[in-house]
Amino acid sequence: MSLTTLTDYPVVAKDVRDNFPAPLIYIGWDDHLMFCAPVCLPLPAETPFGALQAEILGGVYGAHPDFAKIDWNTVTWLKSGQPFSPNQALSLAENGLGHKDVIRFKTPGLKGIGGSRA
Repeated sequence: MSLTTLTDYPVVAKDVRDNFPAPLIYIGWDDHLMFCAPVCLPLPAETPFGALQAEILGGVYGAHPDFAKIDWNTVTWLKSGQPFSPNQALSLAENGLGHKDVIRFKTPGLKGIGGSRA
């Protein structure tokens, strides 16, 4: 059965940047299914990428037994599914990250609890 709209309904997006205290960044850790989906964090655009890695991710993923084993020098990053080489000294914005961007990181040699993703 088809429907006919009697009124034009305005489409008002509720997830625009202005509705949040800081840009939302989605972050996922590949091959670690203790976390079923990327986390979404409101992170100020001026946050240095190095601080994300050194100070923020431990609070999110630190409960995972593999987190302490990460060799950050070998981690590879993806931004929206494409290889991404962040500069640790630059801000999230200077690294090209904005509201609702998705980044993921892969940790060579670590494949889930007890190698469960091997």
